[in-house]
Amino acid sequence: VRMAVAKVSWQGPLENVSVPITGRALVIGGGLAGMSAALNLAKQGFPVDLVERSAVLGGNGLHLHTTWAGEHVGPKLDSLVHDVCSHSLINIHSESEVVAVKGYVGNFLTTIKDKNGNKTPVSHGVAVIATGGTRLMPDEYGYQQYKEVVSALEFDKLKEVGDFHVRNSNSFVFIQCVGSREEDRNYCSKVCCTHSVQSAIELKKENPTRRIYILYRDMRTYAQRESLYKQAREMGIVFINYELHGKPKVEKAEHGFNVEVWDHVLHRPLLIQADMIILAAAILPSPGAKKLANLYKLPVDNFGFFQEAHAKLRPVDFATDGLFVAGLAHYPKPVEESIAQALAASARAATLLSQDEIVLDGIKAQVDPKNCDGCALCVDVCPYHAITLVEIEGDGGETHQLVEVNTAHCKGCGLCQGTCPKRGVSVAGFTLQQIESQIEAALAI
Repeated sequence: VRMAVAKVSWQGPLENVSVPITGRALVIGGGLAGMSAALNLAKQGFPVDLVERSAVLGGNGLHLHTTWAGEHVGPKLDSLVHDVCSHSLINIHSESEVVAVKGYVGNFLTTIKDKNGNKTPVSHGVAVIATGGTRLMPDEYGYQQYKEVVSALEFDKLKEVGDFHVRNSNSFVFIQCVGSREEDRNYCSKVCCTHSVQSAIELKKENPTRRIYILYRDMRTYAQRESLYKQAREMGIVFINYELHGKPKVEKAEHGFNVEVWDHVLHRPLLIQADMIILAAAILPSPGAKKLANLYKLPVDNFGFFQEAHAKLRPVDFATDGLFVAGLAHYPKPVEESIAQALAASARAATLLSQDEIVLDGIKAQVDPKNCDGCALCVDVCPYHAITLVEIEGDGGETHQLVEVNTAHCKGCGLCQGTCPKRGVSVAGFTLQQIESQIEAALAI
């Protein structure tokens, strides 16, 4: 009680910060997640600017055929693209990218550059980052060296057009976790196991005499997808487990390939003759993700995927207010999960856009111009990039440097106060004077 009384005695007024909201949204990425978020916001009456780097909408959805449940992706994607392109509240910026950003929640100003170099400033209150992902180009197992060694997506395309090698091959080997769950990329791409099992089932249905092998590290056909794994086993598809230290070895033979793998059941090497080899390559973050993260001051994980504020409590929010994430930009995930996350992100964005202004907490960092000497140590440690170094002119006409706090960005975490050696910055409600008075009260006898 003495500590609380001592602290309150030095308490100054705490005034909440009110920030007006620009009733417009920006969605970066024109894939399934980005279009779903943009359309959901537009249907609620909010204008949306949709930025897409390529000339067409669709993203990775253009390369997919069916979901794990057998639903055709193409017709759904075409319908989504039509709805987005025909909606009066959605302004599409194709072949464009974000090149500059400033502002804060409710009042962002983003500059978009098109293919001709023309720059367009866009004011918006919120933004949804849905930049998608890309696939790894493997450098093992003879990929790009032999035309019969292909990636999973390439195999889908070849099978769709009736490729000669697919039609006439009798032995197929699927190799999982190519480039993922290794030292450089120690994460699971989540969709590969299900996709390989689906492809294997289709091959077996076309010709039951085909010999199909799936070499895996952990078979992650989770939840309802387990039914696909069960069906594949019943059809005679052979699953062989391998460890990271004993990866399969592929050698070109006179007819096809020889694939050597250690059989964990027989405890001996197993040699498989294969006509085609299909590689389940890792999913990588979008090449432009790092640049976008620097522009919006967003955190990314060790692998380059955007990192949410809290996995359980704020799964689609960034630590920076007004910014949200969806789709493969966050981490590898299947189509239905990407769309669900996009709808969640747009719903969170709508809660801000539906307000005329947002009231922020009054516990913010405050600068003491008498003590601040412009050393900028607090600028370096601020995780929210709320502090900047500015030049001000003194009474005598001389200029000197001083830090300035953007109260809309500041979260009152106190890192700046703990770093400052001159007591030039403090957090309202937690000044050094208040903390010292609490300590004195605690030690008083």
